[in-house]
Amino acid sequence: MRAWAELLRLPALFTVPGDALAGAAAIGARPNSRTLLAIGSSVCLYEAGMALNDWADRAEDAVERPHRPLPSGRVRPAAALAAAGVLTAAGLALASRAGRPSLAVAAPLAATVWAYDLFLKRTPAGPAAMAAARGLDVLLGASATAGPAESAGPTGPARRTATAGPAGPGKPARTAGPAGPAGRTGLAGLAGLSQLVGPAGHAGLAGLTGLAGPVGPVGPTGHATRTGLTGLTGLAGLSKLAGLAGPAGRSGPSGPVGPADRGTRGGALPGRTPGVTRGAVGRRSTAARRAVPSALALATHTFAVTTVSRGETQGGSPVAPLAALATTGALAWSLTSRPAPGTGRAGGGQGPAGATPWPAGAVSAPTDTLRTALALAYAATSARPLLHAALNPSPPLVQRAVGGGIRAMIPLQATLAARAGAPVTALLTAALAPAARRFARKVSVT
Repeated sequence: MRAWAELLRLPALFTVPGDALAGAAAIGARPNSRTLLAIGSSVCLYEAGMALNDWADRAEDAVERPHRPLPSGRVRPAAALAAAGVLTAAGLALASRAGRPSLAVAAPLAATVWAYDLFLKRTPAGPAAMAAARGLDVLLGASATAGPAESAGPTGPARRTATAGPAGPGKPARTAGPAGPAGRTGLAGLAGLSQLVGPAGHAGLAGLTGLAGPVGPVGPTGHATRTGLTGLTGLAGLSKLAGLAGPAGRSGPSGPVGPADRGTRGGALPGRTPGVTRGAVGRRSTAARRAVPSALALATHTFAVTTVSRGETQGGSPVAPLAALATTGALAWSLTSRPAPGTGRAGGGQGPAGATPWPAGAVSAPTDTLRTALALAYAATSARPLLHAALNPSPPLVQRAVGGGIRAMIPLQATLAARAGAPVTALLTAALAPAARRFARKVSVT
């Protein structure tokens, strides 16, 4: 069992639930049963990536890390690969239980995990791929919590009725899919990843953090990475993966038929107010957009930590730890600033259709205090080992910096939840940090 705990890097597992919780908080909804399904899906996909990573690195680990479970013979390579496949299937199955929009996010998330481990890890696109995976994980929690469009109830059409519309007189009702391209945008959403990676395989750390520095961190080949906004424009498109990007516009006998006018050639279904469905879809599209900033914040941190991790086995330049240190400071500073009016749950607490909204009211002073404390905890967890690695980028100190960056995910997720006005979710997320620390003393997180 210890060999499998090392293979799956058990302490890092505690950094996963906070992604879905941060996504739920970002859209202004309480965590629900679908959020739990998203957490289960995220855990399975994350652990699949861990097993696949060691399987792909088994030859390299035999030289640089012979104590790892595969090169030491404690776990067979075939078993690790099989575990990766089973865990991936389980993650997709759990996402499908949460609804088609969730599966539309989980599918490209799984594809990103496998692409990183098998092809992208040692390329300049590696950190960007890891950042995209973490951002997708946040959007998975948001899309699952919002639920499929069918759950909109009276605010959106669940079925097409047998009327004198395009379905024809007397024809049985047909189930209408989610309002908007839910379940159909998974592959199209991968365009966001291609934009994130950039045409030359570079992703700008300064672009990710919003900093205006002229150059980013120096990659393994010694060339400065790009700093344009190209690195992050891709993740803005990831909100489409939640299936909340607006009406799909299906074709009918009289031309395109949108969700607001399905069923009859003359417009809305009898007894239904025209445009109601479009309003429900609009709320869902807004919910997806509201989750993007949280996804970008976690993706930014992931990009920085992954860049530093390239010097784990042989050491490296102090530039990557210094750039990650600057990223940590920028994120901590931005998270301690007061949210703009109308964000979070201020001004009505309206959640997405089908989700339970939080109570109305502005973010309270105690929640602001909690947010500041959690942001400082994030900065302290990540910054200290990064500073040591910058002063002496030897393999042990770089590994310690990477471990601190991974554990810092938890207070960062909690800070994002508190900033969205969800103090209970923030405290629940922060409560995972002691367990991660305790297990990290027994099993390496890297």
